[in-house]
Amino acid sequence: MALEDRLVEEMKQAMKSSDKLRLSTIRMIRTAVKNKEIEQRKPLDDEGIIRVIQGMVRKSEESVEQFKAGGRMDLVEKETKEIETMKSYLPQPLSREEVLKVIDQTIEETQATSLKDLGKVMKSLMPKLGGKVDGALVNQWVKERLSP
Repeated sequence: MALEDRLVEEMKQAMKSSDKLRLSTIRMIRTAVKNKEIEQRKPLDDEGIIRVIQGMVRKSEESVEQFKAGGRMDLVEKETKEIETMKSYLPQPLSREEVLKVIDQTIEETQATSLKDLGKVMKSLMPKLGGKVDGALVNQWVKERLSP
């Protein structure tokens, strides 16, 4: 089932079960997806929807940190539940070992030898990982592998 269809179905279920938090989170996701589609002037595929959700999760995690700093535990709890709902639509993240294995294979394929080749490795690597790992983490691990 396509991710967009899954969002619509689960939104209907949330309406029927009166799960207000889940319903509002799904609506928020669908709105962000629609805005991105309008911005790009074309429908998003599952990969594009996943990128939108990942961005939303990142922003929400930053919000949680701000709420904690401000002592707003009620908002921390609400935002954390929203993050859990958003993450349920993301693919299962790969383990560090799996990612390092793919990184090593890609470094061999691209014949990278130093940090100067970082861009070449990342360009080849990110499509293979398909949004299953945070790009900043991957970048850090590639740098560790390419450092002398």
